[in-house]
Amino acid sequence: MSTTTSSRPPRRGRDGKKDDGPRAKFSQLLPYLLEHKRVLGFVVALSLLAAGASLAQPLLVQQVVERVQAGETLGNLVWVLVALVVLAALLSGFQHYLLQRTGTSVVLSARTQLVRRILRLPISEFDTRRTGDLVSRVGSDTTLLYAVITQGLVDAIGGAVLFVGALIAMLVIDPVLLGLTVLVIAVSVITVVLLSGRIRIVSRKQQEKVGDLAAAVERAISAIRTVRASNATEREIVKIEKEAQGAWDMGVKVAKISALVVPVAGIALQVSLLVVLGVGGFRVASGAIEISSLVAFILFLFMMIGPLGSAFGALTSVNQALGALGRIQEIIALPSERENDSEIADAAAVDISTDAAITFENVEFSYPEGARKDEIAKAVAEVVESSPVALPVEPTQDLTVLRGVSFTAERGKRTALVGPSGAGKSTILALIERFYDPTAGVVRLGGIDVRALDRENLRSQIGYVEQDAPVLAGTIRENLLLGAPDATDEQCVEVLRSVNLTEVLERNDLGLDAAVGEDGVMLSGGERQRLAIARTLLAAPPILLLDESTSSLDGLNEQMLREAIDAVAENRTLIVIAHRLSTVVDSDQIVVLEHGRVVGVGTHSELVLSTPLYKELAKHQLLV
Repeated sequence: MSTTTSSRPPRRGRDGKKDDGPRAKFSQLLPYLLEHKRVLGFVVALSLLAAGASLAQPLLVQQVVERVQAGETLGNLVWVLVALVVLAALLSGFQHYLLQRTGTSVVLSARTQLVRRILRLPISEFDTRRTGDLVSRVGSDTTLLYAVITQGLVDAIGGAVLFVGALIAMLVIDPVLLGLTVLVIAVSVITVVLLSGRIRIVSRKQQEKVGDLAAAVERAISAIRTVRASNATEREIVKIEKEAQGAWDMGVKVAKISALVVPVAGIALQVSLLVVLGVGGFRVASGAIEISSLVAFILFLFMMIGPLGSAFGALTSVNQALGALGRIQEIIALPSERENDSEIADAAAVDISTDAAITFENVEFSYPEGARKDEIAKAVAEVVESSPVALPVEPTQDLTVLRGVSFTAERGKRTALVGPSGAGKSTILALIERFYDPTAGVVRLGGIDVRALDRENLRSQIGYVEQDAPVLAGTIRENLLLGAPDATDEQCVEVLRSVNLTEVLERNDLGLDAAVGEDGVMLSGGERQRLAIARTLLAAPPILLLDESTSSLDGLNEQMLREAIDAVAENRTLIVIAHRLSTVVDSDQIVVLEHGRVVGVGTHSELVLSTPLYKELAKHQLLV
């Protein structure tokens, strides 16, 4: 069985410098386009028709000039020419609409695929990546794919037909003039190709800077109250402005390179036109070609340069998109939780009827290499704070949090995990939920190694209330239905009543549809915690994991909440983490942890006599 995916160190090139990351290939862009192949095929057909209508126009103009020179009547030539112009315009407009619509659809497909992958990544990936950067990949990076469709990639196919058609017509009219024109155009094409590679590199760096900016903004906004209370507003503004300046600098670099590309088409047209007018005028004077042929040649020249300019623009857009696509593919290429498992035995319903509902057998756990600095610091603090004396612990990338942990949480009974801060209590719950897998040892559910269980099947058996009691932005109902989507309004109101939250419903006419604000900011800390617990109680799973679930509550609410938990916990396995021993002294079993090890297991009265650490904790809390 595999363990949790460890984060990857930054890629470095042969010179030892940090690499710019994966650069997408055009072949990786094709799947997004092929999803809409029918529409794009129709667009190509329209483009070909428009190209045909455009190519016919110089030939008609040539005939008009010849008839005027010969003194003949024009007949219906003028009307046919007008009809072709109108037809080409209508086809172009409809084609533009389809391209805009398809471009939006491509962005939707990319965003959907990226979001599906992000939300299924192993927890360890979120430990090493910034939220703002992930949001930026979903937002701004995917938007660049839109430009690939709308700024000439598909239209370049029709433009290519127009270019080739004009080229052939010019070859027929005058090979000499064509040769000179091609020479000028070849120089411009070589220039654009050389610049396009640089655009891809700089564009990717620009998107990375935008990701850094989004991460900085997300960081400040998510902690805005702490920032204000610390008088750190100006310092945070300076940090964000620095990231914004970095994004601007890279944007300017992209603009500079693009600015070199854009004039190339104009210069090619102007130089080609001057050459054609000069040499062509001389050849008309010498009788080598007719004036009508020169007029047609010039018109074809404009038609050839137009698609060339579109192709240059398309090349720039594609290279910018490929830079962003590299960042998108980097996330999509990461294995999901399920894919990260070497094998998954699709067990049937988990058997929790056995008395040994949850068992830890010599479990060890170390944080994965490359974990976030704050996670490492937290782990170090847990080890240091759990010791009565200073420990020479250095923050390493392989900090062992649990060491040979063994205990059994029996079905239908309450097991409490206690110990100093950082003894590894929350880590035990994370292993039960399979946010991480043990470095060594086995965690069993109903006698089955949890690594042999499908994660969704496993988590359907567990209700988990985290230490920080997160509340999702939205309404009270949306929060409650997160774990029990089929619950009725009556059930929602009843579970709120059980945790003493009816006052939240009464103070807003919207009731269950009342908004809770971003991260539940419109609720107090205790109300957020009670709502998070109500969400779990409503789902009523066979196993309940409560991590400091009453830390923000006053005595009255804590007592009511304990009664609600006791009612729903009957015949269920309950594992509770608590620093206040008064909340767990009546537990069926108390597991005492220190330095990541189990130093005592028993009831309150037994541990007071057998375990010095527990006795010391109880003494400090006036329980002995």
